[in-house]
Amino acid sequence: MEFTFLGTSAGVPTKQRNVSALVIKHVASKRWCLVDCGEATQHQLLHVPYSLINLDTIFITHVHGDHCYGLPGLIASAAMAGRTQDLNIVAPKGIEEFVRTTITCTDMHLPFALHFIGVETLVNIRVKSGFKVTAIALSHRVPSYAYRFEELVKDKHLDTEKLYRDGVPQGELWGEVLKNTKLLLGDGRELQCEDYILPMREPRSIVVGGDNDMPGLLMDACEHSQVLIHEATYTQEISDRVGRGPRHSSAKDVAEFAEKSALKNLVLTHFSARYHHPDITKSSSITVLHDEAVESYAGNLFLAEDFANFQLDKDGILSYKQKYYDRNKSIE
Repeated sequence: MEFTFLGTSAGVPTKQRNVSALVIKHVASKRWCLVDCGEATQHQLLHVPYSLINLDTIFITHVHGDHCYGLPGLIASAAMAGRTQDLNIVAPKGIEEFVRTTITCTDMHLPFALHFIGVETLVNIRVKSGFKVTAIALSHRVPSYAYRFEELVKDKHLDTEKLYRDGVPQGELWGEVLKNTKLLLGDGRELQCEDYILPMREPRSIVVGGDNDMPGLLMDACEHSQVLIHEATYTQEISDRVGRGPRHSSAKDVAEFAEKSALKNLVLTHFSARYHHPDITKSSSITVLHDEAVESYAGNLFLAEDFANFQLDKDGILSYKQKYYDRNKSIE
């Protein structure tokens, strides 16, 4: 499983960060999902290897503009790119009206249908990119949701290395190994099929939170998950100063929850525009959020950056793989 951040700023973009958008993908599939679509998400996609033709499903966490204003432009660009396959959008009430009104008012013509699925009544949905996705209600000024992406794991897996080693010819015969208990090979050998089948692997899952001031609401969703991606808009000091009005989490809030939940991997995102890249300025550096989080969380901690790509291996270990584009190098 892999994911790539297209935007990591809260509320407004900065010179280093665009507003919220996240690509999530199974490495075995060309298809990918998009979680949130802030303004200019389609611009961010120009710097990463994800085609709008292969976009599977869009998931919107809530109706605030920094999470959805990019939808009309992205949909229009998908049409101009030659997309003809229908597109599913899972979103809270209000998003469909916003998109369809924009389509009408701007005379947008689409060669594919849009199918809106209300997140309020969603139990789970299976998407073609290889995930079962579940929605979890959060706490924010408007209805907000998290999405849990659980990979779909096949019941049986062939031990291909052993098949090669024992000289079992590749092709239709390999498929028969999964269907039978014994097979007679052309050279007279009798194959015990169970000897070439690996036990089913536990599915991995990633929880992606929308805006939320109560991380504890994700306790059940995180119980068997390997990664939590959650907003950390402020430090605790700033959070106390602004009060409960904005309804966001501090780095400390999320870190304490992740530690209590025994989560192996935590990725913080959705940072207030007051925090900057340490290479740009020494004041109000983004590192203060990292420093606050590590005081409460002993697991694998990351701070998200635009265009940063992460991969979760089969052992549940998350690693930073690459950055597709570095905007900071062009900023004075």
